[in-house]
Amino acid sequence: FFAGSGARRVELPTYAFQHQWFWPTVSSAGARDVRAAGLGSAGHPLLGAAVELAEGEGMLFTGRLSVGTHPWLADHVVMGRVLLPGTALLELAFRAGDEVGCDRVEELTLAAPLTLPARGAVQTQVRVGAADDNGRRTVTVHSRREGAADVPWMQHAMGTLAVGTQEPPTGFDATVWPPSGAEALELDGCYERLAEIGFVYGRVFQGLRAAWRRDGEIYAEVSLPEGTEAGAYGLHPALLDSALHASLLAGDSAQGGGGLPFSWEGVSLFATGASVLRVRIAPVGGKDAVSIAVSDTSGAPVASVDSLLVRAVSSDGLSDVGAVATNALFQLAWSPVAVGPDVLPSVAVLGADVLNLAEPLAGPGLLVGAHADLASLAAGEGPMPDTVLVSIAGDSDGQVVQSAHVLTASALALVQEWLAEERFAGSRLVFVTRGAVGGTVEGGGEDRAVDVAAASVWGLVRSAQTENPGSFGLLDLDSDISSLTALPHALGMDEPALLIHDGEISAGRLVRTTIPTDAEVDGGTGPVWDADGTVLITGGTGGLGGVFARHLVTERRVRRLLLASRRGAEAPGAAELVAELASYGAEVTVAACDIADRSAVAGLLASVPAEHPLTAVVHTAGVL
Repeated sequence: FFAGSGARRVELPTYAFQHQWFWPTVSSAGARDVRAAGLGSAGHPLLGAAVELAEGEGMLFTGRLSVGTHPWLADHVVMGRVLLPGTALLELAFRAGDEVGCDRVEELTLAAPLTLPARGAVQTQVRVGAADDNGRRTVTVHSRREGAADVPWMQHAMGTLAVGTQEPPTGFDATVWPPSGAEALELDGCYERLAEIGFVYGRVFQGLRAAWRRDGEIYAEVSLPEGTEAGAYGLHPALLDSALHASLLAGDSAQGGGGLPFSWEGVSLFATGASVLRVRIAPVGGKDAVSIAVSDTSGAPVASVDSLLVRAVSSDGLSDVGAVATNALFQLAWSPVAVGPDVLPSVAVLGADVLNLAEPLAGPGLLVGAHADLASLAAGEGPMPDTVLVSIAGDSDGQVVQSAHVLTASALALVQEWLAEERFAGSRLVFVTRGAVGGTVEGGGEDRAVDVAAASVWGLVRSAQTENPGSFGLLDLDSDISSLTALPHALGMDEPALLIHDGEISAGRLVRTTIPTDAEVDGGTGPVWDADGTVLITGGTGGLGGVFARHLVTERRVRRLLLASRRGAEAPGAAELVAELASYGAEVTVAACDIADRSAVAGLLASVPAEHPLTAVVHTAGVL
């Protein structure tokens, strides 16, 4: 277990154990080894070596992580897997930034969990790019299982480092403690409750000492256990992770599922080596985003986070995370699901019942009412129904685009109104379509979508489901009368999306795709890219956008690209990407545009020249 750590075997004491932990520290032999290889010591417990890249191209840090060399990481188990906490990825970004004079993590998005094996280790790389005109640098974190040289490196995080000008946050006085007027939260058994939903924290990560709630904000005091080395870290990952546990316990996650850090924005570190923290966590932006202010016990600021977006996590989402990233291509298939015991929900129908949903529900006695709109439903005196159905159907007059606009605007209004009403918190709003979804049906070949306008609502609601798990459902019927008959059974299933075609209920599943051989590929079926058209890539200056841009230019002979991102030409690496694409013969325009801003998008589209009209859009913007 301690192989390679420098630990030696000793005799057990003859007196009673005092239950104190003494983790072996990494020896200095590693530092001597990296210097002999022409590298520098990274000077951090999670990293081994550092090297400056030639010609000002940045820095590369390497490391080796395992539960043997870093035993405290084994105390962070999510859904049965040892995960490197997201706070550790943030710590790696801070260490890398410190080496190049960037003391602020402007953004850091976590692309995939980093799992640690029970045996063996993973190799890590933290790469910092060259500075742009504003001093910003890109940062990425990759890993690969040790000894797996034939396996590609997996990217776990990407972001931007900057020179910090941020002042400590105001409005958080940690000298008044506990906060005046705050309600104390019950912490007895809190880690047992978290374990029940898949978050198993060991001793080092059980740092939550007290927590309070006031006006929607969470306050917490956290500390590291005695004997844990904090001085070598900017902010010990277990300490910051423990601060997030208070929010996890106080929110809806403790009742149904938990979340993990997904996207950090505007993170500044004002002091290092803290072992006890006082923290304020306040909602910002959306349901799953929070800002964080961190101080020590004297009230001095330690760190601040402008925004942390938390995403729900499930066991399925973490299944074989390392394995599926290699040589894996998946597609959505609809698999038949067995009808379970008749535990059927109470149901209400909303608006015009154009799909005749009420009739099959009336027989089993599920239908508890019909309402013209959500306002009348909320005004009712009785209990809320478990499920509320709304029919979505496009116009049949051929005005597909106009119909899609009308349907998505209506669906968006319903989603927003549903989330704003507290009485709907325990219910689910299900959007029902007919013929809006096509795809591979297991054992039944290919289904074709016939209501394309209604299909746009599926895309919108899928996004809403991601941000608000359990609040919304999707269900698609065909014209077979047996499908309506099966509707009551489908509503009793805990699935985010279902098809009922030919009376059979199917759920969406990702299945591995078999890549056809060259002989099996029909060259005439591939997409034809208009040589005179313009292709818009949103998020075009980012890592994923650059990959698509290179592919389109070198493999698909696309000659005109419009790359849109929030920073446009000011984005790190944008100039280099444009120069590279130009060397391949492409004409590239870079524009600053927030894709979530309707007027900005309209202006962007208006800038496309008429002689080279927009012919395709590739959406790679990861965070809107």
